[in-house]
Amino acid sequence: MKPYQHVPIFESGEPLVAIPPELFWFELPHPYARLGAPYGQTSPFWLRQGVLNSLVQAQTTLQRNHPNWQILIFDAYRPVAVQQFMVEHTFAEVAQGKTELNSAQTEAIWQQVYQIWAVPSHDPLTPPPHSTGGAVDISLIDQAGQSVWMGSPIDELSTRSQPDYFAKLAAAPNASELERSQAEQAATHRQILCDVMTAAGFERHLGEWWHFCLGDQMWAWLRQQRGDQTAIARYGRADLLAEPERT
Repeated sequence: MKPYQHVPIFESGEPLVAIPPELFWFELPHPYARLGAPYGQTSPFWLRQGVLNSLVQAQTTLQRNHPNWQILIFDAYRPVAVQQFMVEHTFAEVAQGKTELNSAQTEAIWQQVYQIWAVPSHDPLTPPPHSTGGAVDISLIDQAGQSVWMGSPIDELSTRSQPDYFAKLAAAPNASELERSQAEQAATHRQILCDVMTAAGFERHLGEWWHFCLGDQMWAWLRQQRGDQTAIARYGRADLLAEPERT
């Protein structure tokens, strides 16, 4: 178990709602659905109502300071079955070309996979963050519909996914002028995204620049680590809730 999974959940019953496509850019076709992930009648572009409200607030702040930019929604709600599918898919990708893996090699690959993927737990006490409707994977996009340079793609299995990777690279004494320039740009853009999200009440995943959460176990645990002992997890597994209205 990860530390945040020990946080108890006090389910609010707040509904899942569809993210308005007129307010945000969506990553389309959706990358996991394109692979065949089993969404069924659900959508990767759902969130809890309170999370969506805060996301709209973050977008408003972003466009006040950067009028030509918008938040790009890469992924939001993820049923446990989709989490399982993507964990297995990622394992297969990492293991591709490797034959007759021994137990140590297999375990090493799983550890790599779980650097960015939560365990697809069906236990209602330890839901994957995205299965609560309280987590969203996002980036930035400009007025031409082009991705803003963030240094690395979402879901990359490398140290570049760590939020402060490029800030550290920019300060490295052995970095070339080009490396430093590109790193400074990526670090700046990551910080802009983080600033507007945290100002709206979100917390950022410690190991992923793109993952932000609000109201789930990870959010409560991160808040508690910063001294807010009043923070509680109010979102559990969202598949136990009523299905949102389709728009």
